[in-house]
Amino acid sequence: MQLKEILYGVQLLEVSGSTEKEIHSLCSDSRKAAPGGIFIAIKGTLSDGHAFISQTIAAGITAVVCAQFPASLQAEVTYIRVPEPAAALGIMASNFYGQPSSALKLVGVTGTNGKTTIATLLFRLFRDMGYKAGLLSTVENYVNDRVVPATHTTPDPLALNLLLREMVDAGCDYCFMEVSSHAVAQHRISGLSFSGGVFSNLTHDHLDFHKTFDQYLGAKKAFFDALPKSAFALTNLDDRNGVVMLQNTRAHKKTYALKQLADFKGKILDNQFTGLHMEVDQEDVYFRLVGSFNAYNIMAVYGTAILLEQDKLGVLTALSRLQGAEGRFDYTVSAAGVIGIVDYAHTPDAVQNVLSTIQNIRKGTEQVITVIGCGGDRDKTKRPVMAQVACDWSDKVILTSDNPRSEDPQAILDDMQTGVTPSNSRKVLVISDRKEAIKTAFHLAGKGDIILVAGKGHEKYQEINGVRKHFDDKEILTELFNQAS
Repeated sequence: MQLKEILYGVQLLEVSGSTEKEIHSLCSDSRKAAPGGIFIAIKGTLSDGHAFISQTIAAGITAVVCAQFPASLQAEVTYIRVPEPAAALGIMASNFYGQPSSALKLVGVTGTNGKTTIATLLFRLFRDMGYKAGLLSTVENYVNDRVVPATHTTPDPLALNLLLREMVDAGCDYCFMEVSSHAVAQHRISGLSFSGGVFSNLTHDHLDFHKTFDQYLGAKKAFFDALPKSAFALTNLDDRNGVVMLQNTRAHKKTYALKQLADFKGKILDNQFTGLHMEVDQEDVYFRLVGSFNAYNIMAVYGTAILLEQDKLGVLTALSRLQGAEGRFDYTVSAAGVIGIVDYAHTPDAVQNVLSTIQNIRKGTEQVITVIGCGGDRDKTKRPVMAQVACDWSDKVILTSDNPRSEDPQAILDDMQTGVTPSNSRKVLVISDRKEAIKTAFHLAGKGDIILVAGKGHEKYQEINGVRKHFDDKEILTELFNQAS
């Protein structure tokens, strides 16, 4: 493809050299530089791509996109100066792969909690209704029924557009993707053409990256601000930030809610471990998902499907058959009647949602035993709050390690313990080893008791001192249940 075609739509500040040349590849990682390719020099949090320009040229790169020209320019190389190389990469990646997002209906789902469940349910719903579809999520990516392992909530622009291209080539009509705040701030979705955007909720998270809640909110809102007039913007009206997302968008504004009038209105009639009984737009429906937070997820999925011009009764019928995403209120019952729940809840609000759901469902005499930790190298301010929420909503709490990453596990636990009040301290145990913590919860549980293992959900690893080792909360819990049967 010609360089000038790849640059279509990119804001160019200065060009040195010819754009009439054939380009074979794009890269933003200097280690992947190849002859006849373009290198996009992006300034990241750990390194600046501008420092590697000469290295990529030595590897055969024939064009460089950057924010600042190097001191000396080589005649055979084309240099393109742009305001924001990361944003340019998204547009260039889309052009390089033939603008795949324009060839299907792409729906982005954003918010603090619920993104994975909403995107996954939409994918399963549309597959169940006979459509070819793709999924881009935290847990895994799909091209119809082919699984593509996920490494980030939202992949980098090159990987993202390649996956979208594969979806188009496989005949997909739709793609449902999680849109993280990181992805918006880092321009990973730049150049994509969205048919719709969905907002779930906004609570305390990722302040290690965004620094302030306003910046976090702004990143989410920027996604909706950029939606075209042809798209829809569907928001949770019961969330206090829901209306904020719609303020400047050009897209068609739509709402869903449980507590007030909205375009798509739901009501919980009954909530049990076996599922939800709801009224959805005056239709009586049973769903396999559990909890009020899943009632919101169901309404987001339902509203999206209707906005994508699907039949109301067909959508509700198919939705009633679906189960949630892996690691989201994922429960099992032992032969002795102990209920084990594994959930990805890793924010104070998400933990409270899960625990309040458990409290609403339980009969009143069972113990709720919560095993919970906080990730290392992440927002430290939520650690004491997480511990406090767990204590306030549980009968017993075991504070343990999550993914300590490069941090000292004990230091993380010390931070969490500052949120434990004197009145709650009697119900708290601290066990750094996560497997031992889960085992202890199991030994403390009797018939009918409920064990919640929170924080890691679908993850199949634990990262300690920068090393990832196999670790699966549900696998451990299931083994304990099986041994006792």
